[in-house]
Amino acid sequence: MIVRRNSIPARLWALIRLGRPLFLAGGFIFYGLGAAVAAYDGYPILLLPYLLGQTAVTAAQWMTHYCNDYFDVEVDRLNRTPTHWSGGSRVLLEGLVRPRTALIAAQVLGGVALAATGGVALMSGLLPAGLMLLAIVAAWEYSAPPLRLAASGFGELAVALTVTGLTPLAGYAAATGGLSTRVALTIIPLCFLQFAMMLTVTFPDARADTIAGKGTLVVRLGGVQAARVHNAALIVAYLVLPLLVFFGLPPFVALAMALTAPVALWQAWRVSRGAWQDPARQESVAFWGIGLLVGTGLLALAAFALLTWQPGSIPSALLL
Repeated sequence: MIVRRNSIPARLWALIRLGRPLFLAGGFIFYGLGAAVAAYDGYPILLLPYLLGQTAVTAAQWMTHYCNDYFDVEVDRLNRTPTHWSGGSRVLLEGLVRPRTALIAAQVLGGVALAATGGVALMSGLLPAGLMLLAIVAAWEYSAPPLRLAASGFGELAVALTVTGLTPLAGYAAATGGLSTRVALTIIPLCFLQFAMMLTVTFPDARADTIAGKGTLVVRLGGVQAARVHNAALIVAYLVLPLLVFFGLPPFVALAMALTAPVALWQAWRVSRGAWQDPARQESVAFWGIGLLVGTGLLALAAFALLTWQPGSIPSALLL
């Protein structure tokens, strides 16, 4: 069956592509990681509060995708070197979805995130709800005025603190009502990996961002210095693991996270050799930056799950 370009199915599919649902996986991984640490600490993971929290996280993340394309449409128009991971979804530039529709989608998802956060406040307390609310505000202000963090030079740090910081902390707090040293230790390497990943997806956009006056960290530092910062973040993410074990991170979890270190060293070597500025390799650099973050987060989640749930036991996440 041939679908006409301007048909309703084509427009609906374009609206879905605009939201880049594939990128939502991170919200499930990092919120789940916080819950897994809570389960390791002996807390039951109740299904309904967990689902409410996950709804808030996913809606806020999805909101960011629509919001980012809406506020960056003119910057994306200038971008002649987009990749699958950077330069926006390109859907608004195709003309199948109006920018106003993207903004409405972002606002609706923001409303869903706020409503779910209200449910978290009622069921799990003010701390997890407060963390989620802070994450929602940061997600909106990443692209939107007045802060427009993505253009301030602080966007990469804000994303690291929100996605790999606030999200696991909220997942932990939703189950426990509080926070712990262990969950804080767990997120430290991931924050460094997220920060490095954000640089890899910004490198291809640097030329267009410079022309448009969008002051990302790569634009402000310059490509060479940003590449050095990227490599330093990767190295610190793994060098810090023994110290984290000393302060209470389970050794098995640290070992699991360290399994991706060879890939990180290879990535750092490629970036040091100029892959960040080579159009033929920029997509690969971004892909492996994302892969390092997602892979390390999944390994940490799996490690906590293996330490917590013994064969034959009922996972506490199934409790109602």
